[in-house]
Amino acid sequence: MFQNLFKPRLFETLKSYNGKQFSADFMAGIIVGIVAIPLAIAFGIASGVGPTEGLVTAIIAGFIISAFGGTRVQIGGPTGAFIVIIYGIIQQYGLSGLMIATIMAGVLLLFMGVFKLGTIIKFVPYPVIVGFTGGIALTIFSTQMNDFFGLGLKDIPADFISKWIYYFQNISNVHWASFAIAAGSLAVIIVFPKISKKIPGSLVAIILATLVVWALKKFAGLNGITTIEDLYKLPSGLPVPHLPELTLKEGQTIFSMLKDLFPPAFTIAMLGAIESLLSAMVADGVISDKHDSNTELIAQGFANIASPLFGGIPATGAIARTMTNINNGGRTPVAGIVHAGVLTLVLLFLGKLVGMIPMPCLAAVLVMVSYNMSGWKSFVSLAKNPKSDFAVLIVTFVLTVIFDLTIAIEIGLLLALLLFLRRTNETTEIRTFKNEIDPNDESDIILHDEEKLTIPQNVAVYEIDGPYFFGIANKFEEVMSRIADRPQVRIIRMRKVAFIDSTGIHNLETLCSRSEKEKVQIVLSGVNERVRHTLEKAGFTKILKQEFICSNINEALKKAEQLVTK
Repeated sequence: MFQNLFKPRLFETLKSYNGKQFSADFMAGIIVGIVAIPLAIAFGIASGVGPTEGLVTAIIAGFIISAFGGTRVQIGGPTGAFIVIIYGIIQQYGLSGLMIATIMAGVLLLFMGVFKLGTIIKFVPYPVIVGFTGGIALTIFSTQMNDFFGLGLKDIPADFISKWIYYFQNISNVHWASFAIAAGSLAVIIVFPKISKKIPGSLVAIILATLVVWALKKFAGLNGITTIEDLYKLPSGLPVPHLPELTLKEGQTIFSMLKDLFPPAFTIAMLGAIESLLSAMVADGVISDKHDSNTELIAQGFANIASPLFGGIPATGAIARTMTNINNGGRTPVAGIVHAGVLTLVLLFLGKLVGMIPMPCLAAVLVMVSYNMSGWKSFVSLAKNPKSDFAVLIVTFVLTVIFDLTIAIEIGLLLALLLFLRRTNETTEIRTFKNEIDPNDESDIILHDEEKLTIPQNVAVYEIDGPYFFGIANKFEEVMSRIADRPQVRIIRMRKVAFIDSTGIHNLETLCSRSEKEKVQIVLSGVNERVRHTLEKAGFTKILKQEFICSNINEALKKAEQLVTK
């Protein structure tokens, strides 16, 4: 069973692999590896861990996602979307709490894949995705102001509003040399793609900024610009895998700790699933392929279980790096494996050079990342859509910025669901027929010569136009209660009922029981096979016999006529 479920695309592509494709994948892997260097470092630092953790995540998770994933071109690693979540977890639970939460998220992703939930994730409403992505972007932007302006602040408040108040209170502390490096780096990142699209502007900015800061320190004696090595110690090799240390608070049990970590773990898993599958869908459109969403989720699960064991952070599919891979000729998972190899070489042999990167430059990289994440064009386009969709977007955005992503996702999904139910309720009709049915307007009527579709006396026909679920069941009950007359037979037409849930079944059972007391017979018409099976499985046929469940309106009217004339 698992073999049928878990089908890594690497094994499929290797069957027809050749030297020409390897050459293309190899070059694409090198380029995307170079692109990933500044991003992995920046995401690691911004998350509250360090550059090593960012690089390790890109290496370990990137390799696993490429080797075992359900897409041909997905590049995995740390992404900006996780920064806010990771930082919050570390502040509250420490590094060991982050490791455990990430492993828990990996297990959740495994379960999602095993139980084939990959397709369900795709149904997360677009306004919710845009809202929390934009909220994360603004939050990332706000966290970079300290390094961007060289304010040198410590103990910066975590919440958004207090953070910006604190910034403005200390605006006089701006270190102008640091600000100049940040602004210059940002200008290079923006302008350089117009010169060359092959070399990432962020890499060029980092190289130039590092050289400038080194020269200022060596020849001008300017030592006020903070670099990575001033804050972090870089290892000369890959960390040794280890299990997280369980540090329990007084009165805390392992179960209570896991319970506390479940919400952030669930958020990591949901965000990882959404971002990776969105990236896969975008990639499919470009290379005309079709990914395996469940295999992809399983690989994401393995990656997030393995990454923290080496000291890494949560990982997912990265849209920007995946597109870089595609644009440079990568067409198989081999490119992603090469990308992981490039980052390994950087970690092993270029640690000293990485340490010289100035923090203001990394802040500029993340400011650009936050701008690209913001999706402001989507905000503008959704503002022209129905007000309810825009309301979901704004609520999700504000909750992400002011509170946290977990609350934003939960409230955003709930609000989207309620609005969907309202729309469904508004569009679903409950129609009543008392005299005749127009054959020109009906699709389930068997027409015969000289046949007239007249409704016999003491017979009423009610039609449900839409799904019969909990949002509609009460509406139908209200319609029935408003009708004062009591016919001998009530025909419930269900030809347009695609499915029925437990509330709808309960509603029908209540109607049958009440009608029986009133000496009124219920007849169902046009019940499709799916709905009929659901009713039978629920034991509804014990309340209403099979003979009163008709396949079309003709049968139902004949049955009603027989009952009336008895």
